[in-house]
Amino acid sequence: MTRTIWSRGAAVFAAAMLTPSLASAAEQAAVKIDSGDTAWILMSTALVMLMTPGLALFYGGMVRRKNVLGTIMHSFIAIALVSVQWILFGYSLAFGPDINGWIGSLAWAGLSGVGSAPNADYAATVPHLAFMIYQMMFAVITPALISGAFAERIKFSSFLVFTLLWTTVVYDPVAHWVWGAGGWMKQMGVLDFAGGIVVHATSGFSALAAALYIGHRKGFLRESMPPHDLPMTVLGAGILWFGWFGFNAGSALSSGGLATLAFVTTHTAAVAATLTWTAVEWYHRGKPTMFGAATGAIAGLATITPAAGFVSPMAALAIGMCAGLLCYTALNAKVKFRYDDSLDAFGVHGVGGTLGTVMAGVFASTAINSGGANGLLSGNPRQLAVQAGAVLLIAVYSFVVSMVLFKLLDATMGLRVTNDEETEGLDLTQHGEAGYTH
Repeated sequence: MTRTIWSRGAAVFAAAMLTPSLASAAEQAAVKIDSGDTAWILMSTALVMLMTPGLALFYGGMVRRKNVLGTIMHSFIAIALVSVQWILFGYSLAFGPDINGWIGSLAWAGLSGVGSAPNADYAATVPHLAFMIYQMMFAVITPALISGAFAERIKFSSFLVFTLLWTTVVYDPVAHWVWGAGGWMKQMGVLDFAGGIVVHATSGFSALAAALYIGHRKGFLRESMPPHDLPMTVLGAGILWFGWFGFNAGSALSSGGLATLAFVTTHTAAVAATLTWTAVEWYHRGKPTMFGAATGAIAGLATITPAAGFVSPMAALAIGMCAGLLCYTALNAKVKFRYDDSLDAFGVHGVGGTLGTVMAGVFASTAINSGGANGLLSGNPRQLAVQAGAVLLIAVYSFVVSMVLFKLLDATMGLRVTNDEETEGLDLTQHGEAGYTH
């Protein structure tokens, strides 16, 4: 039995290695590739890829000097690690031929059969390879978002194993449920334009599990731990904002009116959240901070993500304002509840992704996007229930599975660095280098 399974696996791998990915002349003649759509998807792919180095800077500036490189490394290495996983089997699990609505088969492992011909189930006017690599960049940044919850205290080796396992057992199945052809949530009519559930809810609630299981940093709530380089964080926020246009507008999978709508709603929500966060912080703390404004922008961007292609610009304005208020409240609550989500991954992405998914069920309209659905304000309260139920289920699934992974890794290889290593900093103890020489 074992020999048979091994033989079949070897055959699949050999087929992926030996079968040309490019479509035959007959296949290319049977489809219509739009050069404008293809150019937009490739540009959007580059924009979304840039978001992960942007996240590295955003997170890197928020930690202490002794941990800047270790924190940046979490995001940077995710680009390489998750990309290889995606090529070998991750893409096939997430978007491959459906198995009972739950997972994709391994038919596309090693990108076997994924070539220059479009796949009409996903993007009918661009090469299948273009869709694949665009979705790769979503898979890359999602586990990198989680790293904000355990910054400054996790072993690098444990981070690598967690990222590989988490991407395989959380991200890939959820992506199939929500976006995959035949996915059961997609069949239910769940709306998630660009990843409020698939990216932000999964990473945010997994980050909450990380913060609760791994525990707080030494000196948390007793010592001051301000960001060591706010300009770096603001630069990272700007790069993330720039890349988000590819994240959301690219999810239209064409270069037409829907991409334009998503572009406009994305920016609208971001600026609304920035202003709201700044105003609330000014009232609450007496001074508006640059750190707060940057965090507010990211909260607005995360929150509009699931709704970007389904709502009007004015609805996006309201969603952004709600994001600024609710995410600000969530970030301040961590002190009250005494959990150390170091870089606010849950407060921004978990809360923002959940809020945006629910708001899509309120504001969505087929007058805006005929391929979507009507929400509560357009006379369809069922859509609100579908959205709320879906994000709740994914939140629980992500939290529980992540907690199991943390327990497993802690029992086998350990999660945290030692007290002495944490005191010295992860840059030196995990990587043997320093971000600054003076």
